[in-house]
This record gives sequence, structure tokens and C-alpha cells, in this order.
Amino acid sequence: MPQVEFPQIFRIRQRFVSRRIADLEAAVPKALERLALRDRVRPGQSVAITAGSRGIANYARIMHSVVRYFQELGAAPFLVPAMGSHGGGTAEGQRGVLARYGITPETMGCPIRASMETVVVGRAAEGFDVHFDRFAAQADHVVVVNRVKPHTQFTGAIESGLMKMLLIGLGKHQGAEIYHRAVADFGFDRIVRSVGRMVLSRCRILCGLGLVEDAFDETAHVEALLPDQFEAREPELLELAKAWMPRLPFDEAHILLIDRLGKDVSGSGIDTNVIGRKYHDHHAAEGERPRIRHICVRGLTEATHGNAIGIGFAEFCRSEVIRGTDFHATRINALTAGHVPAAMLPLDYPTDREMLAHALANIGLTPPPQCRLMWIADTSHLSELECSAAYREEARGRSDLEILTDARPLSFDAVGNLPWVQELAPSDGG
Repeated sequence: MPQVEFPQIFRIRQRFVSRRIADLEAAVPKALERLALRDRVRPGQSVAITAGSRGIANYARIMHSVVRYFQELGAAPFLVPAMGSHGGGTAEGQRGVLARYGITPETMGCPIRASMETVVVGRAAEGFDVHFDRFAAQADHVVVVNRVKPHTQFTGAIESGLMKMLLIGLGKHQGAEIYHRAVADFGFDRIVRSVGRMVLSRCRILCGLGLVEDAFDETAHVEALLPDQFEAREPELLELAKAWMPRLPFDEAHILLIDRLGKDVSGSGIDTNVIGRKYHDHHAAEGERPRIRHICVRGLTEATHGNAIGIGFAEFCRSEVIRGTDFHATRINALTAGHVPAAMLPLDYPTDREMLAHALANIGLTPPPQCRLMWIADTSHLSELECSAAYREEARGRSDLEILTDARPLSFDAVGNLPWVQELAPSDGG
């Protein structure tokens, strides 16, 4: 292990604006009511409601409110997993993903109809079949529910949201695989619009419910849209999401230390919009921020259940990340998404001390005690973080930052591991 002197750290809080909706159970039906759906949904009609694999804030509460709304109209709602190949690409695995979010037939009060079977609803102009979930295709109506946010890989006016759910989510494993291959040839914007328009014109899409979250990873905006509004309104919701999303406080870092990655944090395990690696896996593109030399990952979230997609963005990790990886699920995710490097493995070391020592020995001419290091829980929780002493003077001059502690040494235990960053100081900032 290289003999290096570790930097001291101090804790800061970013002064984000909270936009949390206090009463979601009222906000969801209010949004849906604006669409006058009572005039279109008849008692007894079936309504398929999409349920994806992302770690959406207040997910079970929102889904339950959507189900209740249609039950009160006299309809027969049910949920369909709409998550492409996630959950290991099996119906049972996708049920399991939803259960881990607290979404079950018992908690929702309606059936969950999971299948990997699809129907072909047409052939895209680009020369491939358009697939659609079999159970959703059989329903009288389909309601699309998803968070609108910047995609971790694709850039455009439409990224991750309702339109993407129409193809990647409802296309199941087979469709998602085809669409990602088509994106490699034609680009995401063209494919999401081409397939989305076909699904909207040929399938019984009743409406969509777009969700936008704030910097505290809380539901901040709920908006119901009619099918002919999806394509025009979603870019505006995306701009809202970009303006509200959390970011790292500094644009340059030698090392970003991340406690955990996981599918519940981001579709790519680590949100590339936060780490500045949306275009290249191991460095920022020209003009992209932040610019981070090395990423070190300490663990996986419990809710990711071994899917370590995104580990390929890191240069270093603890060995327990490798031991905890479900390689089958991770590889299926990477292959279906057409992003093989996201599953490739970094250098691993048994302890945090060894991992950081090797990372610090490879930051260039900067002495390790003067290293610019940021330490976060994950890329969704950025309101409080630890920073190395090299940032202290800049932090003092920033009105958007609050310094919470004095500089102190990294607290390795007897084995050589650090505590989780959220355990280091009490938090009342969200």
C-alpha cells in the first residue's frame, strides 16, 4: 500500500430550496381530475397503470393514489411492471423490484399483472417491430406514470420520462433491447419520438402522470397529461427537473468518494449528470462539469439487490462491491442498455484505507493532503457531504454553502474502513 498522508475533511450543507408537496394524496387525484377522465372511463373498464423500476420518491404513495382514483371512478385498475429488462429480465424478478418499493397487490389494493410477453403494434420507419406489454395491450385504458429527469446517457429535448416509458418500459426486455440497438444507429431523440408516436397512435393510452423531484429527492411537481400533450410538454418538465436537481458544490475534484451505488439511486447506478460523465465513462467532456479525476465506490445499496450497473464509471472500489455483485443481473442490464462499459470492473481493494491510498497516489503532482476530495452518500443525496480541507476557503466565501464542522482527520477504524458519511454528523437539512 502506498504510504500517503490523507487529507483532513470537514462537513458542509448545500442550501437547496425545498419544493416538497406536503399532501400527495390530494395532489395526485387533483392533477388527474383536470383531464376530465370521468367522461372517458366507464365503470368496469380495465386500466393498466405502469410501474417502473426507478427509486422514485414517495413511489408507493403515488401509485396507490393513482389506483384509488380509478377505483373511485368505478374502473378496474391493475399495475403492469414497465421496466424493460430490469429484475433480471423475468416477470417474477420485476414483481420483486416493485415489492422492494412497497408496491404489492396488498398495499396497492389491486392486481399486479407481470409478464415478459409483448404484442407487436407496428413496424417503425427505422425498420424494426414495436413491442408493447401484453397485459397493457389487453386493457381498455393505459396510464403512464414516471418521473421526468435528465437521462444518464442520452441528451435531447426528451430524455427520461413518459415518452421513454412508452417504449423502453412497456416494450419489456425484447423491445428495450431492440430500441437500444436502434438508438446506436439513429440516436435517442429520433427513436423515442418515432416509437412513442406509434404507441400513442395505436395503443389505448389514456393519460400520463409526470413527476418532477427537487434537490432533496422529494416530489415537487405532479402533472397529468393527455396523450397529445406528451411530446410537447415533456421537454418543459425536463427543464424544470434540470433546474431543481441536486449537484455537487464544486466543479473540480481529484477524488469523489461514494458510499453506495444502486438502481434505486439512478438508472445507471451513479447519476452521470451529477458526476460529469454523461458522454465519457472516465472523464468529463469539454465544457462538462464537474471534472473528477477518480471515483471510488464503497458499497451497493440494499435495494439494488446486486445489480451493480454503473460500477464501470469508477476507477477504484472496495472488494465487497465485487463480492456483492449479481453479475447476471448487471450484465443483462448493461447489454440491454447497449452500454457494456457500465458493468466493467474497477481496481478493488479490501479496505477504504488501501483504496484511498492508491487513488491518492495517482492524482498527479498535488500532494495528497491538499487533494480536492468530495465524499457523498450517493448521487441522489447531496444536501450534506464531506469535503477535504482544500475546499475550505472557497466554501467560506459561498452564500449557498454552510460549514458544519471544523476540519478533522479521516476516521478509519481498526480494520481500515470509514463510517458511512451520513453517520459522521447529525443532519437536519433534509
